[in-house]
Amino acid sequence: MRTSRASSVTLNVVAYLSTVLFLIPVYILINLAFRPVGDTTSPLLPSLNATLDNFVGAWTQSELPKSIITSALVTTISCLVVVTLATMAAYPLARSTARWSNMTFYLFLVGLLLPFQVAILPVYVQMRDIGLLGSIWSLVIFYAGLQMPFSIFIITTFLRTAVSPEYEEAARIDGCSDTKAFFFIVVPLLRPVLGTVIVLNAVGIWNDFFTPLLFLAGSGQSTIPVAIYSFVGAFSTNWSFIFAALIISMIPILVLYLIFQRFVIQGFAGGLKG
Repeated sequence: MRTSRASSVTLNVVAYLSTVLFLIPVYILINLAFRPVGDTTSPLLPSLNATLDNFVGAWTQSELPKSIITSALVTTISCLVVVTLATMAAYPLARSTARWSNMTFYLFLVGLLLPFQVAILPVYVQMRDIGLLGSIWSLVIFYAGLQMPFSIFIITTFLRTAVSPEYEEAARIDGCSDTKAFFFIVVPLLRPVLGTVIVLNAVGIWNDFFTPLLFLAGSGQSTIPVAIYSFVGAFSTNWSFIFAALIISMIPILVLYLIFQRFVIQGFAGGLKG
């Protein structure tokens, strides 16, 4: 009994210490975002002259407002394409018992092992040849292909472990076609894992810096990470504006997570069953 209690106390202490370690960088980020430019005191000390000037400057002295719209469009369209195609691909992979089904599933898993940097040059050349460089559609196509293996893996695993085929069989007995059974029976049951896929993909796409920097170069368009990078100069860097812009960029993705939080938890829990 004492051993169990000691283990519980130890785990709680470790959890609290981990929380503190996680919150320290967040505190520094928020503290420096509200600190006046030129204040060189320790970032751990709270700012006594907190100001919103950094947020105003970051918003007005950069392409941040326009970049938020661009990032929102790219992230939304990419996630919709990925979720739609991955769901339609994962369903036959999860339900079919043929040998080709497992082989195809493992082929998609190979995509999880290959770094995207291997394909970035040939993809860039193809985008240039078809005239999509400088357009958000080049990013949508790239992200859709990049995120497809992971999304198919998550959805297929959830279908196999958390969604019983009996639901579709009952629908077919009632006269429902395979297509209607998929869209009206299976897809609603996939809401938890689809919420998980949307959040995880959205975070990765929203925070990506390298691909928009490469594909949108010279177009006058940029995503949020590229817009924030504009505060980094050759001889000086405006860290106060950078920290303020980072907080602004976090708000939309935090709102998205709060909306889908319940589904994310259910998606992970359901995928771990069995």
